[in-house]
Amino acid sequence: MSHRGFGWTLSEWQQAYRTEQLQPSVLAELLAELDGDDPAWIGLATPAQLQAQLDTLAERLAEASGDLSKLPLYGVPFAIKDNIDAAGWQTTAACPEFAYTAEGDATVVARLRAAGAILIGKTNLDQFATGLVGTRSPYGAVPNSFDADYVSGGSSSGSASVVARGLVAFSLGTDTAGSGRVPAGFNNIVGLKPTKGWLPNTGLVPACRTLDCISVFAHTAADALAVAGVAGGYDGADAYSRKNPHSAKVGMPATPRLAVPAAPEFFGDAQNQAVFEQALGKLLELGAELVEIDFTPFRELAEQLYYGSWVAERTVAVEGVDPEHINPVVRGIVESGHRYSACDAYKAEYIRAELSRRINDALAGFDALVVPTSPTIRTLAEMAVEPVLFNSQFGTYTNFTNLADLAALALPAGFRDDGLPAGITLIAPAWHDHALAAFGQRWQQALALPLGATGRALPAQAAPAQAASCVRVAVVGAHLTGMPLNFQLLTRDAVLVEQTTSSAHYRLYALPGTVPPKPGLARVAEGGAEIIVELWDVPQARFGEFVAEIPPPLGIGNLELADGRWVKGFICEPYALEGARDITGFGGWRAFIASLQANKN
Repeated sequence: MSHRGFGWTLSEWQQAYRTEQLQPSVLAELLAELDGDDPAWIGLATPAQLQAQLDTLAERLAEASGDLSKLPLYGVPFAIKDNIDAAGWQTTAACPEFAYTAEGDATVVARLRAAGAILIGKTNLDQFATGLVGTRSPYGAVPNSFDADYVSGGSSSGSASVVARGLVAFSLGTDTAGSGRVPAGFNNIVGLKPTKGWLPNTGLVPACRTLDCISVFAHTAADALAVAGVAGGYDGADAYSRKNPHSAKVGMPATPRLAVPAAPEFFGDAQNQAVFEQALGKLLELGAELVEIDFTPFRELAEQLYYGSWVAERTVAVEGVDPEHINPVVRGIVESGHRYSACDAYKAEYIRAELSRRINDALAGFDALVVPTSPTIRTLAEMAVEPVLFNSQFGTYTNFTNLADLAALALPAGFRDDGLPAGITLIAPAWHDHALAAFGQRWQQALALPLGATGRALPAQAAPAQAASCVRVAVVGAHLTGMPLNFQLLTRDAVLVEQTTSSAHYRLYALPGTVPPKPGLARVAEGGAEIIVELWDVPQARFGEFVAEIPPPLGIGNLELADGRWVKGFICEPYALEGARDITGFGGWRAFIASLQANKN
């Protein structure tokens, strides 16, 4: 294969198949080039397992009548952390004595394969997903993809490594305390820690069932979101699966308001601190408003995860496993769960609820919280001396996230003076995944960092696709940015997408007697013109509230844009246009209002 396809993004794989530059059979060559002794892998697909997937893929393409758009991940190679089931593969959770052969795919794996993705291998992890380091595995420590003397981060160490080195296009990890984010930061890739319950955990070996999230590693925020969009969705077989209420914003404003921790802790790591401070400067350049907030409740909740009765959830997860077969550090952690009573657990839940409320209240009014993905990084030698303390440091800005029911996106932020990468993480309330990814895409375009450890430049990024959980609405008058009724959009978490024009089939009128002044837009058979409009994405669950406030003679209908798209938009009943002033010649409402102001002056 001559490394063709190594390090490609989803769009590059899709383009290669669309133009018939490649056929899925090329994956046999890719697989042959992978090293089975690479500590990032626990198991690689056998030639027979690969061929079976390729045969199924061919059948799916035939069922789709050759339409690749119906298989969005057609022929894209991926990997999964080895605590996630794949039919016919062993699941070890990095404990050989625990291993079993899975009878079926985890729900997320089944969905990815149904979309055309091809499973290449299963990856190494901190045993039973306990750790943020990538060293607690009998299959060996996974080295950092930039400097083998340093840790890769964990517990999803192998999944991050194989993406960073471009061996697969994306991978699945898991995230309970930060395992889908810390390895992303240490390896210069994106890690999406989705809202709890969006990606179902059916077929996952649990670490903490109430907190576990299957996560996504990719080179770009757009890729991570696309994969989560395929893998996610309600699954009745998972007791913790949730349906998206479609009430959250799906993007961020051009000038987002971002919270940052006051006096962030870096444990003496000046290089990580320097990268974070540079990142904050870049956010300001991008138009963000940065506001320092008290980080105390976040820190207190983070400490609950390993220094309180929550650790007993990990104890429950390994019940029945012979302690002699568990990594000594992991064993010390899970055995500590026996010290806590049911009373302790309830008290801990009360503390979690109180701190979670304080955290979510603190984030109200912000588009996201920005933190270092990890305050520091350590060498393998350092980790051997202080395995618990340094692991705890890595979780400073991650451990609270699932306890507080937040979504998070880890992003590359640049390189330290020693050449190691460092990252930032955007954190927001549940179901804000699309908003985080939209800003993540903007962030990556601004920094233009190389992809992972491949040295490849970031390819051109397509404009973010419209999220399925919103309604795109064209506004033409009093709801435009800065106009009197724009607040009706903003208070419903609507997000401005773009300014554009209608098709040339409309005329615009100033409606008499309306307060505040409003226009009426009417479609005409001939003699129309393009009218300036703004497109806003309104969360589906808030759309009804918005429409309920629209007074007659206005309403919401379908509006054609100049590029042929149809969106929801303001329309006017014909009776109200009788005697109304035709202002089509102004090209839009804003110019007409400006002319009125000019006449007053």
